[in-house]
Amino acid sequence: MTRTVAPFTYLIEDDGGRSEAGFKGQAGDCVTRAIAIVTERPYAEIYSELAQFMKDNGQAKSARNGIPTPIMKAFFKNQGFEWTATMSIGSGTTVHLRADELPHGKIIARVTGHVCAVIDGIIHDTHDPSRGGTRAVYGYWKLGK
Repeated sequence: MTRTVAPFTYLIEDDGGRSEAGFKGQAGDCVTRAIAIVTERPYAEIYSELAQFMKDNGQAKSARNGIPTPIMKAFFKNQGFEWTATMSIGSGTTVHLRADELPHGKIIARVTGHVCAVIDGIIHDTHDPSRGGTRAVYGYWKLGK
């Protein structure tokens, strides 16, 4: 049996307001971008809060250059996001980064080394991280009610 993988029909190139806020150059800021996109809050505000959160938790790294996983998880929880796992140890891939396998609404999908905003099945990011719809999703964050 051959399985046809349908990639996302749409990608909206979106930096979450990063360039508008005056930030330049390349950065490992996917957490900041995704939160800004999903919450519709200013990038600079999220960036500042995340940098302070990292500092308060003993991290010397900048919010610009990637966020350690424990800090990222704690920050999402602190912001009111709820985690839904789509994969567990030994389960194999059950959900891919594709519109027909993710819930509608505003979510932040976690994949290997990256997170991205997905709104109603449309990736909002600076690039297409879906790998043609084959990329495994570990889980996703959604704002609690």
